[in-house]
Amino acid sequence: MNRLATLLIMVLVFTSCASRKKLLTQQRYDEVIERCVKSLIKDPGDEESARQLDQAYRLANERDLSRIKYLKEEGNPDNYDEMFGLYSALKYRQERVRPVNPLHFDGRTVTLSYTDYDAEMIAAKKNAAEYFYNNGKRLMAENTRESYRTAWYQLNKAREYSGGAYPDLDQMIVEARRKGITRALIEIENRTQFRLPPDFIGNVLSFNTDYLRQEWVEYYLTDRDQNIDFDYLVQVNLLNIDISPDRVTEKDQHVTREVDDGFQYVLDARGNVIKDSAGNDIKVKKTKTISCSLIESIQEKSVSLRGEVEFMMLNPDRRLLKKEPIGAESRFTFTSARAIGDVKALSEEQLKSIQAKPVPFPTDYEMIGRCTETLSNAVRDVVYRNRHLIK
Repeated sequence: MNRLATLLIMVLVFTSCASRKKLLTQQRYDEVIERCVKSLIKDPGDEESARQLDQAYRLANERDLSRIKYLKEEGNPDNYDEMFGLYSALKYRQERVRPVNPLHFDGRTVTLSYTDYDAEMIAAKKNAAEYFYNNGKRLMAENTRESYRTAWYQLNKAREYSGGAYPDLDQMIVEARRKGITRALIEIENRTQFRLPPDFIGNVLSFNTDYLRQEWVEYYLTDRDQNIDFDYLVQVNLLNIDISPDRVTEKDQHVTREVDDGFQYVLDARGNVIKDSAGNDIKVKKTKTISCSLIESIQEKSVSLRGEVEFMMLNPDRRLLKKEPIGAESRFTFTSARAIGDVKALSEEQLKSIQAKPVPFPTDYEMIGRCTETLSNAVRDVVYRNRHLIK
């Protein structure tokens, strides 16, 4: 092995050791254990890793066992969850060091202690399950939305620890979830002078509500299920629709161009054709000016829709939480043209414009329909910005 490779290995080993020492001072014992075990699996003769593993293992176990002793003496039934986690950590730590146990360093052999924690884990698990089950049951009896939500978490913990020991647990979890959910209805009310197209409201409310997803809030875009008692109402009030009349404006443009118009002979003062040195008649190109009038017809129609979004609490009391304006606009524009005169005077783009002929104007209902996507996006954005109101 060359000197450079040897030096690199020494640097890496030194850096690793320094890093582990820092972790030890920060009491991040399990990270030290993980690194030392990996090092010892690669090099069973790494005494520094063995020495640090012994230290980290003892300190980690002392810390966890001291915490368990305190939790037991405190006697709080809420402590069993933490106790089970600590016992699990102790057991996992023992399994992690097993491949490199015993350790060899400083001319001696050190066997890392091993304790059977299964009985303590089973007892902590059983006590934790009982605590979470009883606490969840008590919370459900409070019959509030917040208590049902907390009960749902507690009962799921009870299921995790009990392994199906409580026959009614699954049913209680379902009930806690159902009663803890907040349900909000989004609907549109037309207060304008127009009778809207049949599919207008459905298209506006066709957006996906997944982006509004919250753990305890559900959004509905229809109230067809009469069994649902909604807690909030997001009402989109359409207040005014302003549709302009069909407008046609014309714009005239006079276009001229110089074009070739054959040729003519060059004459001298006596009217004779002048010849070049080779004896050929001298002639020059003739041009002429052509013109064309281009008359553009611009068809325009616009629609402006204005409204507001009201966020209302329905349960337990009906009250307005917030009102926010909303709007959507759409514009129809079509340009056609006709030519009077010599069309050869027109540019290529102008020639294309005279191919277009006037089209029928959209109906008022079609113009309203053009606002659907814009209004849908506006409703979605307003609800998203104010989703903190729905709790």
